[in-house]
Amino acid sequence: MSGVEVRPVAVLGGPGQVLGEDEVTGFIHESLAEAGLDGKSVCVIVPDATRSCPLPLLLTAVHGALTGRVSRLTILVALGTHAEMTPAQLTAHLGGSYGGVTVLNHEWWKEDTFVDLGTISADRVGEISGGLLHEAVAVRLNRAVVEHDVALVVGPVFPHEVVGFSGGNKYFFPGVAGQQVIDLSHWLGALITSAGIIGTPGNTPVRTLIDEAAALIPAEKLALSVVAQSGTNALHAVAFGDTISSWQAASAVSAETHIRYLDQPVRRVVSLMPSRYQDIWTAAKGFYKVEPIVADGGEVILYAPHVTQLAAMHPEIEQIGYHCRDYFLGQWDQFRDAHWGVLAHSTHLRGAGTWDPVEGERCRVDVTLATGIPEDVVRRANLGCLDPASFDLTQYENDPETLVLPNAGEILHRLR
Repeated sequence: MSGVEVRPVAVLGGPGQVLGEDEVTGFIHESLAEAGLDGKSVCVIVPDATRSCPLPLLLTAVHGALTGRVSRLTILVALGTHAEMTPAQLTAHLGGSYGGVTVLNHEWWKEDTFVDLGTISADRVGEISGGLLHEAVAVRLNRAVVEHDVALVVGPVFPHEVVGFSGGNKYFFPGVAGQQVIDLSHWLGALITSAGIIGTPGNTPVRTLIDEAAALIPAEKLALSVVAQSGTNALHAVAFGDTISSWQAASAVSAETHIRYLDQPVRRVVSLMPSRYQDIWTAAKGFYKVEPIVADGGEVILYAPHVTQLAAMHPEIEQIGYHCRDYFLGQWDQFRDAHWGVLAHSTHLRGAGTWDPVEGERCRVDVTLATGIPEDVVRRANLGCLDPASFDLTQYENDPETLVLPNAGEILHRLR
């Protein structure tokens, strides 16, 4: 297919290692020097501030390696459908400004952002999904990627609730993609369920769908896939190659680095959410990463006093609320016309459960917010509510049935 070029993957570091900045910079310079990029235009796709990694270090190295060698250099921030980053936020996030470089938000809210790459047929979607979905999907992508010779992904790999592990071609879809493929891929993940797919190694159905869409990109696709030490600016590993082989190498390290195993389930988890998550749309990762370890009838509390809204860019979640997958499937005629990405977010935060017309909805785990969101908004959305001002963290830390997790949202917790 067009845009496919397989390169041998190069890896620096591994599980249990912590790389020095000079090591990382040297590896990036050497890798890009040997990549045959002279005279080409390069679009660098990076995460927004909801993903943690030493992005200033990485971009400084990339800029230093490519300046004077490439014809044009652009940085494109993969917002998905997150909020636009302001110029000040971009400067802080990227580590400053870079001479001769154009910096772009992925303006997913503008129609002229996109170009059409083609369509994945309903039959192919049915094959990929194992029959869960049978619907054609238009593949639309930010035109900045298509208008460069090379698309270079630079970003971290973590366990992910929709695709198994983040990174690689996921920076294109959904990172800088159109709504159609975002909705279909996220709903496919929701049908499989977050607990059923998160931290799954190799090619999940959603990863296969994303790779199929990425094969339609005419640019050469390369990646610097990094494995970050969660909670710090350090790295365990960096992998360079095409977007598939680089991701495969990094996800193998992430699987040994970003998953914690417990011997038995816990009654309650308190996820302390860092400030990089500015609404529940993103802070919900504090639930995704712990759902597998919570006992039936247990509770997850998301403690995030700084969060004041459910979803900055998706206010319809306030009307839809948070429900298990079967709630929507059992009433599909009522919900089929909603954005499937919003329905997917809803099910991912509410977790496993059942619904039928007589008994209604029964969810396996309770979800409680201790945030700055008004209580009436939280309860209408089908979630529990605690006042963060009177929240006694010490009480939970001293409770043997409660697990308190600082810097929640990145490390996946599973039962052995």
